[in-house]
Amino acid sequence: MKFFGLDISRGRPADLAQRVEPPVSAPAATAVSDEGLLAVGWGSLGGATAVRGLPRVTPETAVHHGTVFSCCNNIAGDLSKVPLKLWQRQANGQDVRVRQHAVAELLNGEAAPGVPARLVRFAAVYAYALRGNGHIYGPRDGGGELTRLDIVRQGNVSILRDGLERFYQFEDGAGIQRRVPARSMVHLRYMAEDGWTGRSPIQVAAESVGIALAGQRAAARNAAGGTTKGVIKLGDNYESEEQRTRNARRIKGTMSDPSGDGWIVTNPDEDVKALDISAADQELLSSRKFDREMIAGIYRMPPSKLQMLEYGVKANGEQQAIDYLTDCLLHWSALVEAQLDVALLTRAERDAGMFLRHDFGALLQPTVKEQYEALNRAVGGPFMRPNEARLKLGLVPVDEGAQLNPAPNMTRTEPSRTQSEGDDE
Repeated sequence: MKFFGLDISRGRPADLAQRVEPPVSAPAATAVSDEGLLAVGWGSLGGATAVRGLPRVTPETAVHHGTVFSCCNNIAGDLSKVPLKLWQRQANGQDVRVRQHAVAELLNGEAAPGVPARLVRFAAVYAYALRGNGHIYGPRDGGGELTRLDIVRQGNVSILRDGLERFYQFEDGAGIQRRVPARSMVHLRYMAEDGWTGRSPIQVAAESVGIALAGQRAAARNAAGGTTKGVIKLGDNYESEEQRTRNARRIKGTMSDPSGDGWIVTNPDEDVKALDISAADQELLSSRKFDREMIAGIYRMPPSKLQMLEYGVKANGEQQAIDYLTDCLLHWSALVEAQLDVALLTRAERDAGMFLRHDFGALLQPTVKEQYEALNRAVGGPFMRPNEARLKLGLVPVDEGAQLNPAPNMTRTEPSRTQSEGDDE
């Protein structure tokens, strides 16, 4: 009812649920469509492939392949176990670590009450590598500051749009359906053709991954005894069908008994013939090695990280670690860092030079000998004060270690001219 142009209504019933977030101004928001992605050569959208008989490739089915799981687990595990530090670039080009900031604490300490930050980062990056989309819910208080980072069910997040605005609909940990703007959701998306719709690498290469899944299922059927192991030819001189069936079961049991002596007793007109795996199945199983290499190539994963040690020896393990860092991890971490910068840092903070960066020094831990040799050269360079080197080793500073050592070519003192003349006399 209206009175002088004002809406007057009764109070809200007590049993009606209250909204848990401010109303989102998107009355006409609709789900983002994948239409048009096929026209730009981005492969299938997770549907059936053009080849009949191949398994349907989805994140849920592809993760059953050990190589797919290993690639996603390696990427997510290594990116979550290293610190994700917040830096600020000064006007002189020097990067200074920012410690007293909510983003630094939520990404490296406690993301939510009782939830470690590394657990949240692992879940998001794992879904990002597997599904092409990883989500973290980051609500903010009235001042715009982040309060926590929550894990959401990665497969149950829907993207809505209203013009250029994007909104996310999902169920939080309390079981409440939420619809939040893009500012409150960290959305990691891979190969996003439109900037928002992430693509899974295994679904882009659906047919290749489908062949790998088909080979694995063929191997599983052979391991479980799903293929025909032999043929039993029975005679026609049995008195009853029951006797014929009983004799067939006896021969079958003797053939499948691992503790048997290998001898089977049959009638003169009967025959038993063992069948090996077919040539087609043998070729399919032998190609599983190629499937591992192909999936590793999709994720840019070095073969050594998948225990394919025929591509290297232990002597070049350090070089393999460097290749893994430069070829694989930097590819994934650069995209994660850029998307976290936009989602967690305000525009003013980014304009002030703040950015996030993974500290991969934890992955390249030197030996004690290598660490001592490097610090010895740095202190005697001179590049580092002795006390700075002692702090890196966990030792207490000393009084004589506060000075920078002079360069080796500046330590000699030339004798005075009078002293040299006196020596000649």
